[in-house]
Amino acid sequence: MSTLVKNILRFILLILVQFFVLDRVHLSYMATPYIYILFIFWMPFKFSRTLQMILAFLLGYALDSFHHNPGFHAAACVLMAYVRPFVINFMIPHEGAETNYEEPSLKSMGGFIPYMIYAGVLTLLHNTWLFLLEALQFGNYWEFIIKTLFSTLISLVLIVIAELLFSRKQKFRTNTV
Repeated sequence: MSTLVKNILRFILLILVQFFVLDRVHLSYMATPYIYILFIFWMPFKFSRTLQMILAFLLGYALDSFHHNPGFHAAACVLMAYVRPFVINFMIPHEGAETNYEEPSLKSMGGFIPYMIYAGVLTLLHNTWLFLLEALQFGNYWEFIIKTLFSTLISLVLIVIAELLFSRKQKFRTNTV
């Protein structure tokens, strides 16, 4: 399957699962799981930062359209896509997995712990910015912190489950020319 078709299917499927299933799950109104951000996690390494940010905006805008929100998810996704290359460069040494694998995964990131750091940093950033925009105030610090942390933890559990269930078969490319 081509990269374009695969990413279009991921986009549609993740938005539909997020809106029709996970957005109905609110644990005491303190945590909402977000799985749609997997689309940003699984973007190929070769995508430019501009393309990543455009796709992230479209992803967030699609979810905002379903929710009738004024761009909260779009802003959080664009921020996440902007920071993603920095996190990847920090986690993977130059001439590492970026040149030998197509996209981030447990295998390409070097195991479970590096992938969880990658996913954890980006998920925490996404949720922090999203909930900050939703509140537009720092009135109740504890509610903001608890909601951010619980949503991040639940999202990370779902991300690990999705990563294990939908393992992407990536081949190690020895000729990277």
